[in-house]
Amino acid sequence: MRQIKLIWDFRGPAAAKTAEHHVVHLKEFIAMEKLPLNTTGFEAVTDMHSIAWMVVTDDFMIPVRDALKPHRGELYTAE
Repeated sequence: MRQIKLIWDFRGPAAAKTAEHHVVHLKEFIAMEKLPLNTTGFEAVTDMHSIAWMVVTDDFMIPVRDALKPHRGELYTAE
């Protein structure tokens, strides 16, 4: 089954902390909706750009996308 990485971009001096905190809300959403998903994280891209992300399968992509409005998405392959 295909996996999709939904990504939220944060920019500015507080981007890293904001992305880190956004992951808390992604995990809360997963628990509240009882989704069989558990792959989330955050990364600092540059000093002023960080991302929070969540991996979903095709089955959950549209409902999660519509509920959480990620900025973008890409195919996910486990590292």
